[in-house]
Amino acid sequence: MLKINHAILHAFDFETGSCSLSEHELDMDEKLVKSYVRRHLRRCVASDQNMHGEFDQNSGFAEELELYLGHRTHFIDLSKQIAEFFWDTLRRCDDLVQADLLVADFEETAEAPKDATDEELEKSFSGEPTRRFAVILLPRSQTFMHSIEHPSGGAFNEIVRHDATLPNPSAKVNTYVLVDCKTMAIDYSDKLRTVAEAEVWIMQNLLLKCSREPSSREVMQTVTELVQEVAETGNVSVVEAIGQAKAAMTRAANVEERLEPVAIGKQVFEDEPRLAERYEERTREAELPEEVAVAPAAARRLAKSHRIRTDTGVDITFPSDMSANSDYLAFEHAPDGSISIVIRNVRSIENR
Repeated sequence: MLKINHAILHAFDFETGSCSLSEHELDMDEKLVKSYVRRHLRRCVASDQNMHGEFDQNSGFAEELELYLGHRTHFIDLSKQIAEFFWDTLRRCDDLVQADLLVADFEETAEAPKDATDEELEKSFSGEPTRRFAVILLPRSQTFMHSIEHPSGGAFNEIVRHDATLPNPSAKVNTYVLVDCKTMAIDYSDKLRTVAEAEVWIMQNLLLKCSREPSSREVMQTVTELVQEVAETGNVSVVEAIGQAKAAMTRAANVEERLEPVAIGKQVFEDEPRLAERYEERTREAELPEEVAVAPAAARRLAKSHRIRTDTGVDITFPSDMSANSDYLAFEHAPDGSISIVIRNVRSIENR
């Protein structure tokens, strides 16, 4: 469930050189506005591509945010400071992209049902909420519209380009930050940009001044790659090893909403101590964190299935946990080195 306390939109126009800083918050009594803001916030919170970080001691952003949380700065004033930073920084970028800035203060509890209406969400908001402060850069897109003119001789319909369209609520955005107002933990997404001929991470290095830990997606992908690499060096089925790793990651996310890369390898290579040791060594070389937060929904999305392709051109996709269950799927190795894939206990088959 998600409740918006404050939200404001600041508009930039880099072509004309105008920066319109709003003096008023968005009206959350307007259903369309509230739905638009809420959907963007949900997507950012739920993204498995969020990197994690902690503020440096010299972070000016952290100081200003603490002033706001201590009721010594108003929401609108803080949002205007942030907007001025983005305006001054973005207009110096070589790859200039038209964008607006959304700033919000919101709270959330447990995950909401997908089919819940805004009214149902408001009524069901309960429990211990997590309060977050969000800054989201909304890239504007080009759209083409009709323009109706009435010169002498009748109507004249023309096609014109319009550059002030905000992204759809379902569209992904790639530059934003979510700060937990209690722990000051950071989730963010950033894009490498060129400013004054130097490549910089605007969020990480300029605005937040924070550390960078890989996203849950990056960690899960790296774990899968390392399991495959280590399995290929030993007498272990790569397909089964990857399937077991994905199933283990999903279980860890469902139970604890966190996963430990080293623990995953110990489960996969439980019967191969030498490979388990090699895997642990590779996690250190890859500088993986000891543990990373993973939402159950994200883990299921990333690791629920495994896809393989044979050298004969056959593609097969199956649930990850099925790869180690010979009651349903078996990989039989022939003396000549060929492999047969046996799918068992099937009661029906559908064309897809």
